[in-house]
Amino acid sequence: MAIVAPSILSADFNNLLEEVLSVSSAEFLHVDVMDGNFVPNISLGALVYKNLKGKVDMVFDVHLMISDPVKYAKDFVESGADYLTFHYEAVNDVLKTIEYFKSLGVKVGISIKPNTDVRVLDSYLEYLDLILIMSVEPGFGGQKFIDSALDKIKYLYDKKKANEYTYLIEVDGGINEETSKLVVNAGCDVLVAGTYIFKSHNRKKLIKELKEL
Repeated sequence: MAIVAPSILSADFNNLLEEVLSVSSAEFLHVDVMDGNFVPNISLGALVYKNLKGKVDMVFDVHLMISDPVKYAKDFVESGADYLTFHYEAVNDVLKTIEYFKSLGVKVGISIKPNTDVRVLDSYLEYLDLILIMSVEPGFGGQKFIDSALDKIKYLYDKKKANEYTYLIEVDGGINEETSKLVVNAGCDVLVAGTYIFKSHNRKKLIKELKEL
């Protein structure tokens, strides 16, 4: 079964708790953090989901699309992040960043942009709890799925099986009825979907269908 992670970037922020409760049948809640520097958009900070913690029984999956993840990591963990994902492209020392995040008591993820070769992650795979493959350019919701993500997922899946690694493979961007099947077939564990879920008239049913892929 797939893990579904609705992205609150697509929720109505005027009724955020209500919106999140409407997708709480999903296991994860995906929180995108953007600084207007690493990606060309700005989004929510740690306080937004701090107010949700304890009101919904979901795993808080926080994706830092920011230039200095180490500087702000502690704030995001203290606000309730269960998984904290940083970008390979945003740090000078990947291993040091992983070790620092782990010292904060959080599960650690790493993400790569669509144009980054997945093999740059080879020497870090054994230390990671999650790898997030971006199947759109990070920064904005509602974009079209980039097919090259499928090869990256398959590569990570094969590596995981061959070496008995324990990381989850997560995919974010352009997930819909068609692409969700493609990524799960390639070996994806966690489906991040924003627009697709929040625009649905029956969110619970859609989440159930995605889980059962």
